[in-house]
Amino acid sequence: MGSGFSKMKKQARLLEQQMEKMQDEMKNKTVVGSSGNGLVTVTLSGEKELKSIKVKPECVDLQDLEGLEDLITAAFADAYNKLKTDSPLGLPGGLSLPF
Repeated sequence: MGSGFSKMKKQARLLEQQMEKMQDEMKNKTVVGSSGNGLVTVTLSGEKELKSIKVKPECVDLQDLEGLEDLITAAFADAYNKLKTDSPLGLPGGLSLPF
C-alpha cells in the first residue's frame, strides 16, 4: 500500500513541475491582436498585461471616437483569445492544483 502512495506522490510532483514549466513559458509569451484590418493592434504578455496599443492615424476621427474605442476593445479581445488558445489547457496563466 505504501508504494502506491509513493508512486502517486511522485506523479503529483511531476505534474506540478510540468505545470510550473508551462506557467513560466506563458510569462515569456506575447500575443498581438488586431482589428479593423490592422488599424489597431494590441500586444499582451502571457500574464495578460497590456504591453502596447498601436493605432494607425487613418482610423483617428475626432467625430467618431466611439468607433476607435470599439476597435481597441476588439483588438484586445482578439489578443486575449489568442492568449487563451495558446495557453496550457486553454487557461491563461496555467492551472493551479492543490497539493
